[in-house]
Amino acid sequence: MQLIILPSGDALPARPVADGIVIAVRLTPKAGADQVSGVEGAGDGQPVLRVRVRAAPEDGKANAAVAALLAKWLDEPKTRAELISGGKSRLKQILIRGEAGALMEKFSARIALLKSGE
Repeated sequence: MQLIILPSGDALPARPVADGIVIAVRLTPKAGADQVSGVEGAGDGQPVLRVRVRAAPEDGKANAAVAALLAKWLDEPKTRAELISGGKSRLKQILIRGEAGALMEKFSARIALLKSGE
């Protein structure tokens, strides 16, 4: 299922930080496939990246799966991805460590591909 990107200007569900970028995620565990499916607005209107993983939300399996999926999506080693908040919530913050500018460029390019439907 492809989500429609909400008209929120250039707002991205990621922000640069000192040691990389933090991605705001809305996770759906126990999905049919592991995928990044689009961007949507959270309850507060801020954009979040919609991610689905096959892993169940038990013993941190879904949290580890979303971090690994985002690292792979950005062509980064999974050791650079880490859950920093939202351990028991669908709304999570994932840190991808690395050079923030380069990671934001990669992230923006991936979002553009989602918008184009590829």
